[in-house]
Amino acid sequence: MTLISTPRPPEALFQPVQIGDIGCKNRIVMSPMTRSRAGERLEPVAINAEYYAQRAGAGLIITEATQISVPAQGYVDTPGLFTADQIRGWKDVTDAVHERGGRIVVQIWHTGRMSHVSFQPNGQAPGAPSAIRANAKVFVAGEGFTDTSMPRALLLDELPQIVDDFRQTCSRALEAGFDGVEIHGAHGYLLDAFLRDASNQRTDAYGGSIENRARLLLEVMEACAKEIGGGRLGIRLSPVSPANDSHDSNPQPVFEYVLEKLNPLRLAFIDVVEGATGGPRDNSPFDYEALHDRFDGAWMVNNGYTRQMALDVIASGQADLVAFGRPFIANPDLVRRLQEDLPLAELDPATTYGKGADGYTTYPALA
Repeated sequence: MTLISTPRPPEALFQPVQIGDIGCKNRIVMSPMTRSRAGERLEPVAINAEYYAQRAGAGLIITEATQISVPAQGYVDTPGLFTADQIRGWKDVTDAVHERGGRIVVQIWHTGRMSHVSFQPNGQAPGAPSAIRANAKVFVAGEGFTDTSMPRALLLDELPQIVDDFRQTCSRALEAGFDGVEIHGAHGYLLDAFLRDASNQRTDAYGGSIENRARLLLEVMEACAKEIGGGRLGIRLSPVSPANDSHDSNPQPVFEYVLEKLNPLRLAFIDVVEGATGGPRDNSPFDYEALHDRFDGAWMVNNGYTRQMALDVIASGQADLVAFGRPFIANPDLVRRLQEDLPLAELDPATTYGKGADGYTTYPALA
């Protein structure tokens, strides 16, 4: 297929858009951001509902990454969506967002080798494509940031359960009132690690060729699309981001293949991190237009977008949605500030993670 970008008026960034089965009141997305404020049973609590409801002006909220199972956890106090308590907690969140006219999808993940034995059942090694430790750190209670643990290569007979965990979590997401689901296929976590030849050195049907390395991600997406419908499903990809020791010798054909296989699922959106997550957008050559050419659904861009960049990329038709991350932390009314070209508040990095309201629900909206 060939991408034909249709120009739009400059104000299109702030106008409604339909993405799959989800109607959004504008094209501004709150990007998923880990904040480590879940309850003792990794369930969302009242402060989480308040936080997301404050930001319901976004056309779409994508929640912080949320575990599909116990072994999927890799960081302290990150929420899950696999118990009754967690479903109830998330239902309070979605109700609060919907009451303010917002739309919200949950990002779900398996952290894979980006984990630590302290999070794993019986202290076992985290599961990964291969027994290759990520040169990265995770936050562990009582220890602070510490090296990831040496992982073990997942057995072939373990992979169907992981696919089913993703599928069941999608079903639970709708039970919890979410408008849809984003699969975390980026940033060195399990599905991304399977894609990469630096972290996947398997010699079975899930390693070696591009087709084999993409197999687990595609099995997950196919199962989830069958469970909740492609129109309520998206995926985050980060083709050249080195986050969490994610590397591939030749990412262009890998991601072109993935997009060609995802397109028939008629997904609601693809969420593409351009460049290095939270860093330079030109860290490595990559043809993003070649990816966009291979996908017919809504195209979401992110990583360091300014107001003017967002206006331009939407007006040009080169993207359908723009995701903002850190600006949404200190600016719960970010959409208004962008629309009226008002100054943005600065966040306090000391309160990005951890318990309590400070730096979470205490940033004020403009009067």
